[in-house]
Amino acid sequence: MSPFSTCVYVAAGGLRYGFGDDHPFGPDRYDAFLRVLEASGLDAKVSLVEAQPATRQELELFHAPRYLDWVAERSAAGTGWLDGGDTPAFPGIYEQGAAVVGVTLAAARAVMRGSCGKAFAPIAGLHHARRDGAAGFCVFNDCGVAIEMLRREFGLKRIAYVDIDAHHGDGVFYGFEDDPGVIFADIHEDGRFLYPGTGQVAETGRGAAAGSKLNLPLPPGAGDVEFLAAWAEIEPFIEQARPDFILYQCGADSIAGDPLTHLRFSPAAHAHAAARLCALASSCCAGRLLGMGGGGYNRRNLALAWTGVVNAFVESAD
Repeated sequence: MSPFSTCVYVAAGGLRYGFGDDHPFGPDRYDAFLRVLEASGLDAKVSLVEAQPATRQELELFHAPRYLDWVAERSAAGTGWLDGGDTPAFPGIYEQGAAVVGVTLAAARAVMRGSCGKAFAPIAGLHHARRDGAAGFCVFNDCGVAIEMLRREFGLKRIAYVDIDAHHGDGVFYGFEDDPGVIFADIHEDGRFLYPGTGQVAETGRGAAAGSKLNLPLPPGAGDVEFLAAWAEIEPFIEQARPDFILYQCGADSIAGDPLTHLRFSPAAHAHAAARLCALASSCCAGRLLGMGGGGYNRRNLALAWTGVVNAFVESAD
């Protein structure tokens, strides 16, 4: 076990996943979080851990080899787009994307091995990337790779993925839509008004996985009252599933004032979800819980939300 029961995972070598200072997903997001974490004093209550980038073999747990080849080619060229116009290529984007996945994998392994109780990875939760393509600022889907790793390396049978980012976690949903072993619950802004346009209530999984997925779209302008009403559906859904591990994507773009979205949660929503997931994890899966920062383009919002999540993790161990 680390000196503290909560670990915050970052990439070794100071890598900052982002697309330039003029892009909403800029490389300064981690620094904005770290400043508030330090100002709150929480940095003295957690272990800050560096992780190595994911290997090609690890990336292939979720991603198609041909796609990885193409990203490597675009990364070397340093020009063009990896999708239809949201995710630009730049020199080294393959390595930066692999660094994000490496952080999430290291954090998940640490939780499984007991070297930390709960873990948080701020620049992680890139939930839009598909098995065979980039999307929505996401080059590689660290969530999907982590799910596959947990099952193959540790033999887990049921993994819960909970997402409160304003954008639907479509890369995870469709990556496991027909997989009953992935319990998926997502509160997001209604796709009729916001990218990626998916995640309707009727999307509950296919085939043997029917009923293993819960999508809860909210209208633009929904705030904490609407969030808490939706959250009340998630808790029994996860509790009934009895997962072996919980992944929590806590994108801060669902907080009021984000420049790209229209929900109006307060940072208290993210802390509430974190605290409740801590309790659920304790009751069903030996406390195994990994938080991932996800989206969020108002720097103050993401810093407050993610710090609130870390605080909830720390308090759950007291």
